[in-house]
Amino acid sequence: MRIATWNVNSLKARLPRVEEWLEYAKPDVLCLQETKLADKAFPAMTFSALGYDSVHHGQGQWNGVAILSKVGIEDASSGFGDLTDPYEGDARLVAATCGGVRIVSVYVPNGREVDTDHYVRKLEWLAQLRVWLETTATPDQPLAVLGDFNVAPEDKDVWSIKAFGDSTHVTAPERDAVTRLCEWGMVDAFRACYDDDRLYTYWDYRRGDFHQHRGMRIDLVLVTRPVADRVQWAVVDRNARKGQQPSDHAPVVVDLADG
Repeated sequence: MRIATWNVNSLKARLPRVEEWLEYAKPDVLCLQETKLADKAFPAMTFSALGYDSVHHGQGQWNGVAILSKVGIEDASSGFGDLTDPYEGDARLVAATCGGVRIVSVYVPNGREVDTDHYVRKLEWLAQLRVWLETTATPDQPLAVLGDFNVAPEDKDVWSIKAFGDSTHVTAPERDAVTRLCEWGMVDAFRACYDDDRLYTYWDYRRGDFHQHRGMRIDLVLVTRPVADRVQWAVVDRNARKGQQPSDHAPVVVDLADG
């Protein structure tokens, strides 16, 4: 089974690119973030014509997450359920069971600037994600959390740690929050395949960062051990970041052996 995640930074603006990518990459499951659509505007019929069932959790011009699947969608849910959401009203999490794996598409808050309310609530949101996992799943179940985490887990996940200083995405509390997800029982599927640096998923639109390869690895695929044991291959599809009007993120693709 091929699973993937992609922050498309407006599905309305990039739908043709997503359709093209689905045709050549052929993922069985694709998690999308920043669709920036209301549920009624989500192009479910377009994806259905390509063979994908879909579930979307959107709020309009901001945020928005979705799951597309060729292997079925069951037991869909959105948000943290009965748990308090530090970003109440935002559409940042959707989950469904696809091909026997519980798939979760997440768009973690950006945090904006350190020591602001947005940053504090980002840490609270990540902490609540772990609580939600603890109350809805166990580490011995097949589970994959894919999406834009807005956190670079290690120094090698950014082009220059000095360039970031004390800004968001690289602070110790943010990284610790991701580490706690792994301590609960999750594995960084991409890092299970590669330990190299300069393997990025996001490049700022400004200053020619993509062409200068000044990027960050902030789009993650975290999986429980039953899924980690099936990981065969992973890649960041940089080609999807090229061409006219690309997203500032590239898709991350992980291939799993048959379960």
